[in-house]
Amino acid sequence: MRPRVSLLFVFLVAGALALGYRLYEDRQQAVALQKDTLEAAIPTVSVIAPQPVEPVETITLPGTLQGWFEAPIYARVTGYVKMWYKDYGDWVKKGDILAEINAPDLDAEYAQAKADYRAEKAKYKLAVITAKRYLAMRKTHAVSEQVITVQLQNMRTEAALLKAALQKVKNLEAFIRFKTIRAPFDGVVIQRNINVGDLVSHEGGLAGSEAKANLFTVADVHMMRLFVSVPERFGPFLNPGLTADVTVPQLPNQHFTAKFLTISRGFDVNTRTAIVIFTIDNEDHQLWPGSYAQVTLSAPISHEAFRIPTTALVFQEHGTQVAVLSPDNRVHFKPIHISRILDNEIVVEKGIAADDRIINNPSAGLLEGDLVRIVTPRPGFDLVMQSATQESPSTAPPNPPNEGP
Repeated sequence: MRPRVSLLFVFLVAGALALGYRLYEDRQQAVALQKDTLEAAIPTVSVIAPQPVEPVETITLPGTLQGWFEAPIYARVTGYVKMWYKDYGDWVKKGDILAEINAPDLDAEYAQAKADYRAEKAKYKLAVITAKRYLAMRKTHAVSEQVITVQLQNMRTEAALLKAALQKVKNLEAFIRFKTIRAPFDGVVIQRNINVGDLVSHEGGLAGSEAKANLFTVADVHMMRLFVSVPERFGPFLNPGLTADVTVPQLPNQHFTAKFLTISRGFDVNTRTAIVIFTIDNEDHQLWPGSYAQVTLSAPISHEAFRIPTTALVFQEHGTQVAVLSPDNRVHFKPIHISRILDNEIVVEKGIAADDRIINNPSAGLLEGDLVRIVTPRPGFDLVMQSATQESPSTAPPNPPNEGP
């Protein structure tokens, strides 16, 4: 009997131990499951570090080249083009004849003016002689003083008419000189809009054309003026001493240095830009008026700026923001000010610091103060982060102690 009782006791003890171990194992599994569940409930994020940019701001703008002087030449008399002597691209000296105009109407008017002058001259001579004779008769009182006064005033009237006739002749002589079109200064002909036989108008262009058309355009190209519309945020740097790097399509491998000349000191209300004029030496005449130019301006900046990928941006009702992590890995949204937009990056000049940990590709479900867990993306998943790390390995964010697998 006693051996059976002992055996039963052993079985009871073994069963109790097995049951206790099972309960303990289930409890440990529940604790582990709870821990895994809580960890899975914490969002995972990848972080990047803002990349500092050089303390120089660079901007590339379109520009237009013009000659140091550019003179569109219009007709001042009405007539037909007799002959033109200078063509596109011809170099001219000041006073060189560009073209001649036949103006028969003007010639006839000039001949009439000279005839009128001769007639007035004869009348004036007669008036002078008559006045002298009447003055000679004053001593004998053969005529009244009224008659003498009338003759003297008639002489003065004829003198005025003679002077007016002479001035008309001179005016027409001045217009006659406009029949010959001359170069106003040394330069090159960049436009010729006339042909032999064209009717030109004294109103300033080709007769019959809706808009005024200049006959020629002459440009002085020993030095060029470069006109650039510069945004207002670049205004403080536009001062004497500023230079620009310039390229033109026809000479893609050559760079020209443009020197600051002046600024309009007023912004266009439509574009918020100011006209800035630079000068470029062009003694070799490589640059042509009217050329399109790419103008690169560089200026030092006093504030610190950083470069981050566009995938880190958050757009909310408060404006553009980024999500950064606090020391205890909680989300905090910071507003930023963007100064430039690049291909897949932006330059931020306000709102972030060099030691900020910025969440890349933040989820729309992240809220202010949320606890997150930092993970490192698998190779090839986050190309932007890998590129930034390769460019600036020293600025990559350190792995925090609670980094996931």
